Amino acid sequence: MEVNGGGESGKKVMVAVDEDCSSYYALMWVLENLRESIVASGNPLLIYMARPSPNTNHVLSSSLGSARMYCPITPCSDYVNSVNEQNKMVSHGILEKAKSICSSRGINAETILEIGEPKESICNAVKKHKIKLLVMAEHEIGTIKRAFLWSVSNYCVQYASCPVLVVKKQEGSKNQCNVR
Repeated sequence: MEVNGGGESGKKVMVAVDEDCSSYYALMWVLENLRESIVASGNPLLIYMARPSPNTNHVLSSSLGSARMYCPITPCSDYVNSVNEQNKMVSHGILEKAKSICSSRGINAETILEIGEPKESICNAVKKHKIKLLVMAEHEIGTIKRAFLWSVSNYCVQYASCPVLVVKKQEGSKNQCNVR
């Protein structure tokens, strides 16, 4: 697959990752199959992660015999800030691991972390960074769930402004989360 656009700047490739092992499988697929094209493009591989906005409203339900009582609760700001900081650290760790995998294979990579709904954030990042190929992992969700909820990859295939390559993990492939 030719990714190099020639001219003064080649075409950009972006890999969307999350905490799932299938994201690392997709990243490894890119590094094995598009390495020469990415290096020849002169652009770094963009590794993108969208962190959902924190949900600060929770519903507490308790059983009172046969009746249920629902009470919306709002956690204190210290708790919300603590959870946000922890999520931010985990997200940066995932991106740094992906970046180090790229550098160990001779690929220059840049990471992007944004907060928002992943489906929409990824499509917006494709436009913003003028991405020419978006690579994503196919997460294993059931057929019924996929029909009702739409996966992030399905959404991006429909709405991203560039071609989307969805990498499906092959049966019998080893766990890629242990890649270094």
